[in-house]
Amino acid sequence: MNRRFLPALLLLITVAILLAVSACGDDPFRIQWSENPQETTLYSMDRQELNRPSAFDMLQRRRVVLESPQTQGRWDFAVDRQGGTLVLLPPQSLGVASRAGIAPTPGVSFEDLREAPSDTTRYITREPVPLAVGNTYAIRTHEQRGRFGQFCTYYGKLEVVSLRPEEGVFIFRHDTNPECNSRRLVPRSD
Repeated sequence: MNRRFLPALLLLITVAILLAVSACGDDPFRIQWSENPQETTLYSMDRQELNRPSAFDMLQRRRVVLESPQTQGRWDFAVDRQGGTLVLLPPQSLGVASRAGIAPTPGVSFEDLREAPSDTTRYITREPVPLAVGNTYAIRTHEQRGRFGQFCTYYGKLEVVSLRPEEGVFIFRHDTNPECNSRRLVPRSD
């Protein structure tokens, strides 16, 4: 086979596969996901011990140690103690360039929070966000590359499960939509 025609042949095969899949009614680019809330514990930044996770990456479901040089702003909020209470700190409040933001959703349960706010003014990006047991928050993540190389923001939600301010311990339940730029916080039901 002539090497000049190999890219064209691969393109033709790819198009044929995509047409076959789309003919079945499935979107080949749609991400299938299901709700999978998990509980996580973070520790206040002001604790004396080093290398305790005090920040969180919602999409990766990863606890982050801020002292680590590998963090490089790849986190969506940190936990700190201010005035004897625990607060969430968006990255910009600590001088980190980021699109991450926190939108408190008072009076809305974790299960009833079905879509992140579209109003960008509802996301707190530069100020501490006070925490209270039972409260729910929509989280807009830091910008990162999606599956196809484009820049994406992801949306998730968290609910405060337990606060132990005297110990600097924050326990929360969380889930995140893995679809690029989709504000839905529950999977589509088709």
